[in-house]
Amino acid sequence: MSSSCDPKHAPAGDVGAVLMMVDSWIKAVHAGKSGTDPEQRALMDHYLASLGPDGLDELLDGACTLIYMFTVWLRKAHESEGKDVIEYVVPTLVATMRMMPRSCPPEAIPTMAGLVIAAGTGLSPNLWRRQYGDWTDDEMTALEATVFLLAEHINRVADDPDFATRMIVDALTKVSGEG
Repeated sequence: MSSSCDPKHAPAGDVGAVLMMVDSWIKAVHAGKSGTDPEQRALMDHYLASLGPDGLDELLDGACTLIYMFTVWLRKAHESEGKDVIEYVVPTLVATMRMMPRSCPPEAIPTMAGLVIAAGTGLSPNLWRRQYGDWTDDEMTALEATVFLLAEHINRVADDPDFATRMIVDALTKVSGEG
């Protein structure tokens, strides 16, 4: 029986734009720059303002698609070690988000954990989230943090600071080559 939250029913969104943002944040953090760098934030705000409502929905869907893709990779990596991705990734994600109260308000953390758990159990994060209504303002930065933290986790597991980005670029290249 197919679930209404099956990933095959989910829009992919603008995965490329979200990946570009995440890669930029990762590089900024590794360069020792603050995540709240005023110049980078101004560029990001300008870009987001240029998108309009449909563009923002595309980014939300793209972020959820990345959460799904990152979690699937993590699930396979953990299963190869006889471990459960939810048991090992979600507690670390939640603990890290709790240390970031300005970016991840406590009320947004359960939703972010839910997105990863949905992906870890084979459900589409964006379709799972959609059943609870519109996204809240508090969830927006927490969503960014979730995608970033998953990418960083993958990079640490792979012992390669660019692995998560390269993995997605390779997947997108394969998909676009099929079309």
